[in-house]
Amino acid sequence: MVKHQPLQQVYEKQLCLSFLTGIYGCRWKRYQRSHDDSSKWECAWFIILCSTFSLLLFWAYFWLEAHNDYNQFNWLLYNRSGEWKDGTVPILATTAVGFSYITFLMILALCHISLGQQLNLYWIHKVGVLAALITTVSGVVSIDDVWGDEWDIILISLQSTGPFLHIGALAAVTALGWLVAEHVVRAERTKFHMILLLVYLSVLLALYMAPLAISSPCIMDKNSLKSRPDVIGRRGAPMLAPENTLMSFNKALQQGVSSLEADVTVSLDGVPFLMRDRTLKRTTDIAKVFPDRQHEDASLFNWTEIRSLNAGQWFLENDPFWTVGSLTGRDRNRIRNLTVCSLVEMLRLAARANRSALLYLRRPPPEHPHYKTWIMDTLWAVQRSGISQKRVTWTPDTDRGRVRGLQQTSLEKLSVEELRHRGISSLTLRYSQASNKDIQDFLANNMSVTVYPVNEPWLYSVLWCSGVSSVSSDTPQVLRKVPYPIWLMSPDKYCLVWITSDLVSIAIVIGIFIFQKWRMSGMQNYNPEQIMLSAVARRPSRDVNIMKEKLIFSEVSNGVTSTDEHLYPENGYDIGQYK
Repeated sequence: MVKHQPLQQVYEKQLCLSFLTGIYGCRWKRYQRSHDDSSKWECAWFIILCSTFSLLLFWAYFWLEAHNDYNQFNWLLYNRSGEWKDGTVPILATTAVGFSYITFLMILALCHISLGQQLNLYWIHKVGVLAALITTVSGVVSIDDVWGDEWDIILISLQSTGPFLHIGALAAVTALGWLVAEHVVRAERTKFHMILLLVYLSVLLALYMAPLAISSPCIMDKNSLKSRPDVIGRRGAPMLAPENTLMSFNKALQQGVSSLEADVTVSLDGVPFLMRDRTLKRTTDIAKVFPDRQHEDASLFNWTEIRSLNAGQWFLENDPFWTVGSLTGRDRNRIRNLTVCSLVEMLRLAARANRSALLYLRRPPPEHPHYKTWIMDTLWAVQRSGISQKRVTWTPDTDRGRVRGLQQTSLEKLSVEELRHRGISSLTLRYSQASNKDIQDFLANNMSVTVYPVNEPWLYSVLWCSGVSSVSSDTPQVLRKVPYPIWLMSPDKYCLVWITSDLVSIAIVIGIFIFQKWRMSGMQNYNPEQIMLSAVARRPSRDVNIMKEKLIFSEVSNGVTSTDEHLYPENGYDIGQYK
C-alpha cells in the first residue's frame, strides 16, 4: 500500500534566473516562466536578433578599421554640405550604443537557451532590435553611396587581423558547442536537431579550414623583411598644425619624415601656393575678409589677397583631429598668425632640411589667365626655390617632356611596360590599389611604390611586410613610434598555431558532446520511484527539477495530493513526499 505523507517544500527565489527572464522578456515571477519550447514567432525574433548582431558586428569592425581614413570621410562630407563637421562622432556614438545593447540581448538569449527557458522577447526590445537593424542597414546604404571605395579597407585589414579573428571565431563557435550538444543528445531527436547539428559541424569545419584562405604578407621569415618604409608628411603633419602651412611642414620634419607632400594651385597672378580645397572657405577666414567671394575658386584670387588671409584660426576653432588640447600655448599662438604657404617657401624648407618634395598639382579653371602656363609657373617656382630637381617628384601626367629633370611618378596603376615607355620609375597609389602581388611585381622590376594614406600602425606594418618603399601619412608622429611590424610570424609557426588551435577545438567539442550524452543518459535512468523529493537534498540539475515537477503534477491530477492545503503559496508550493 502506498502511503503519502504531506511535506512542505518551498522553492527558494532564483535571483539570477529572475534577472535574466525579467530583463529579456519582462517575466519576473516564477509562474511566468516556462520550460516549454519557444514558439515559431519567438524563434523568428531570435533569428532577427542574431542577424542584427552580425550586421552590427560587421559595421563596428568597418568603422574600427576605417579610422585610417576619418579625415577623408569628413572632407567628403564637407564637399557635399559646404560645412565642416566631424561626421564620425554621431556614427561612432550610435554604433557603440546599438552594438552594446544588441550584444547584451544576445547574451541574455543564449543564457535562456542554456537554462532551457522559453524565449519571449519583450515588445520594447523588439522595437529596439528593429530600430538597430533599420538604422544599420540605412548606414550601410549611405556609406556605399558616399564612400563606397572604403569597403576595400575590410579586405586589407584582414591581412593584419585575419589570424587573430580566426582564433577568436573558433573559440566562440567551440563554446557554442555546449548549447548545440545539449539539444542534439536528447532522446527525442527531431529533424530540427539534426539540421542544427549539421549546420554547426559545417561552420566548425569551415573555421578549421579558414587559414587556407587567409593571406598576409606578415606571415614570412624575419630574414626576408625589407628595410623600414620612409614616411612622407602628407600636407605636413596636419594633426599637429594646419595642413599645407609652413608650421605643419616644420612639425613633419621634426617627426623625421623623408619627404614633404603638398597640393599646389596657381594664383590669379601666377604664384603657385598650397591649397587642397577648390575654395578658401574651409582653411582660411575668407568669410570675414571677402564674404562675397568665399565660394569662388581659390585660383581666382591674386597672391596679395591670398596672403592677407589667416590660415590657422580655423584649426583652433574646428579642432578637426581633436588634437588642439594637446598643443602648447606657444604653438597655439603661432597657429593664430599663420598665413597661406607658397610653393617656394615649402621647397626652400625642404632644401634646407635636405628632404624631398612630392607635388600634387591642380589645374586652374579655363577662364584663368594662366590656364595654359600653369606647368611652367610651377617649374619656375621649383627653380627659384633652389632645391635639387632630383628631390622633386612630379605627379601630373601631362607635359612630362618638359619636366624630365624631375623624378617622375604615376598616380595610375599601369603596366611595367607602359611605365617604362613614359619614363616613370615609381608609382604613388592608394592602399586599396596596391595589392601584395602588385607590389612584389613592381619591386621585381625596379619600380618603387609609395602608398597613401597610411595613418594606422597596423596598415603601416602590413605595407612594411609587403616591401613598399615609402608611405604618405597624415600621422608621421604616430608611425614614428612603430620601429617594427606589429606582428611577424614564420609560415611554420603559423601552421603550428593553426593546427594546434584546431586540435584543441576538436578535443573540446568531442568532450562537450560526450559529457552532455553522459549527463542526459543519467537523467533518463531516473525512475520516478527513486526520486526523493526532499527540502534538504536538492539536485542542481534543471532536468531533474523538471522531472520532479512533472511527477508532482501527475499525482495532483490523479487526486493523490489534492488534500494538501499549501499547494501553491506565493513564492513556491508544497508537495507530498513519495515513498
